[in-house]
Amino acid sequence: MRFQDIALAGLAHHLPDEVLTSARIEERLAPLYARLSLSPGRLELLSGIRERRAWPRGTRPSSVAARAGALAIERSGLARERIGVLVHASVCRDFLEPATASVVHQALGLAPRCQAFDLSNACLGFANALVVVAGMVERGEVEAGLVVAGEDGGPLVEATIARLLAAGPDARSELKRAFASLTIGAGAAACVVTRGELAPTAPKLVGGASLAATEHVELCSGDFTAGADGPLMATDSEALLRAGCELARRTWLEFEREVGWSRGDVDRIVTHQVGSAHRRLLFESLVLDPGRDFPTFPTLGNMGSVSLPATLALAREAGFVRPGDRTALLGIGSGLQCLMLAIR
Repeated sequence: MRFQDIALAGLAHHLPDEVLTSARIEERLAPLYARLSLSPGRLELLSGIRERRAWPRGTRPSSVAARAGALAIERSGLARERIGVLVHASVCRDFLEPATASVVHQALGLAPRCQAFDLSNACLGFANALVVVAGMVERGEVEAGLVVAGEDGGPLVEATIARLLAAGPDARSELKRAFASLTIGAGAAACVVTRGELAPTAPKLVGGASLAATEHVELCSGDFTAGADGPLMATDSEALLRAGCELARRTWLEFEREVGWSRGDVDRIVTHQVGSAHRRLLFESLVLDPGRDFPTFPTLGNMGSVSLPATLALAREAGFVRPGDRTALLGIGSGLQCLMLAIR
């Protein structure tokens, strides 16, 4: 995919105040650790995640997505009346029906002519939505669009802890399948996408490449389970790591061909945040310099679809990503799907 004149006019993130440490999670899992003769500290040791954030209980994804959306619109400098489409791209939603995007649309006071719909694709949803909205802008269907996401890993972490404490003889295997669930955090992000002429100093979306490897669809799955207080997720973390990085390797070759950038052309890299093992193998597989990366997983964990845009926003605020930098966004989601985007 290539884009001729697409600007990311307003990029914003919104994070919870509450910090949930890996040490605190393991304190709550102490009875399980004692049963299995496990030492505290393994969660941070294996994932590299020291802490993650959590919204107050009962927080709706729409409310935090709307707060990020309002900030993105403000930063874009565009009037809300110019937003022609709103996409809510989270894994988390307020409910199955109607679309959470409708709640955000109302909260932001967007115009009646502004379309609103949900787009969900695991951790890749936000990046997918950027591409969808960019296409609509480039075709002249809308003047500008807004992508929002609000993720809350709190209910998943809570339900996982409860399930593990109640685990039977298969507790060790259950802990292995649930390990990834304990790394999930919370946050919100938003971005305004528009024509370059309306935001001449904003970063430009150059293009990208996407590949799927759906033969691995069974490696990670989550849903609401009878008797659980929240969603539960089962993950074959080791197999998912290997398959995901191999898919990323093949996608990177497509990315280079499509965008015309080589490894040496890329100034900065922003990835979907998973953990230390994923980061290490990803950069080895792509033969990229990890010094060009801006990791946030040690303090924010895996925030689902919010991880990629929030990390980009934080990298820009920190001055790590600077004006003119060629920046590669490397996104991946269970399924498996991989999408890499080039931003200048």
